[in-house]
Amino acid sequence: MAKGAAFLKSRFFRLFLGRAKIAGTAAILFTSGSESHPKSVPLSHENFLANGRDVSRILALKSNDRLLGILPVFHSLGLAGTVILPLCTGLRTVYWPNPTEGRQLARLIASHRVTTLITTPTFLQNILHQADNGETASLRLVFSGAEKCPQPLFDRLADQAPEAVLCEGYGVTECSPVISVNRPEAPVPGTIGYILPSMEAVLLHPETGEVVRDAGPGRLLVRGPNVFAGYLGDAPSPFVTHDNKKWYDTGDLVTMRADGLLTFSGRLKRFVKLGGEMISLPAIEEILLAEFGADYQDPPLAVATTGDDHPELVLLTVLDIDRQRINQALRRGGLSPLHNIRRVQRVAEIPLLGTGKTDYRSVQRMLAND
Repeated sequence: MAKGAAFLKSRFFRLFLGRAKIAGTAAILFTSGSESHPKSVPLSHENFLANGRDVSRILALKSNDRLLGILPVFHSLGLAGTVILPLCTGLRTVYWPNPTEGRQLARLIASHRVTTLITTPTFLQNILHQADNGETASLRLVFSGAEKCPQPLFDRLADQAPEAVLCEGYGVTECSPVISVNRPEAPVPGTIGYILPSMEAVLLHPETGEVVRDAGPGRLLVRGPNVFAGYLGDAPSPFVTHDNKKWYDTGDLVTMRADGLLTFSGRLKRFVKLGGEMISLPAIEEILLAEFGADYQDPPLAVATTGDDHPELVLLTVLDIDRQRINQALRRGGLSPLHNIRRVQRVAEIPLLGTGKTDYRSVQRMLAND
């Protein structure tokens, strides 16, 4: 009887769909918890569908494309990009459960002639590092999120997959998740692209709250059909009112070019005020990684601050480098003397989340326990 009912539903699915009761919540995901306790994020069907429509239109997916699905479904980009998007568009997808097995993933790309990859820089680096000659040559489009792609990764992809275009994007779980993405026809390395067509955005000065009208960094507020309605439980509301409208406050600082192109400056939580200047911890990490960490697949360092009234910058690292060399590298990188590492703490490894991102909550605990 069950098989007969399933057969009828498969033949007359439009009739049954019209009678279906659709739940208000399509999925409940959790924020990464890299800097604070994870929050419960309920996302609706419309949230996912709106985001998928925008992304598929921008990336111009083709009927003969093949996607390699590797991101875990507890990751918002994994669920939306490698499960929901293929189901809604008919995109053929090859799945593998472990995104860290670069050797196996390279083989799958070669054997299935995969053309499209949604990934993070950490996982992409691992694939390219373990791929044999020609195994990734079929790639034509790589969408990367969660962290900034270093220039050597662009160069390596160009060498191993000459036809591939790498488009960096930016998003958060609360926005289902993509907020901005580079256009494949003209990607700009080091940027996070343009706001999705169905969204609005505004930048506010992090201290005065006034609208940023020049190229300076501002706190990014967004609104649109892909933005969730609010957290479950007693988590503080992330919404603010600006210009008589309700906006989601990302808590991230970005800069915006005159044509709308965005560049990520960092989480506001990962800035510290020293000597009257806003010091970006990610900017320090970026320079030190370029100087000392090019040969490492996993992050070999992380910058944290002491939590007292007079914060100091501390570098936790697996590398055998001294404080003098570190600060010399920061000066060469163009950072002011206020960007000064006061202490170097050697650790066995830098803790990571399941997504491959640095777990800064654990980093801060390591610093506190030292």
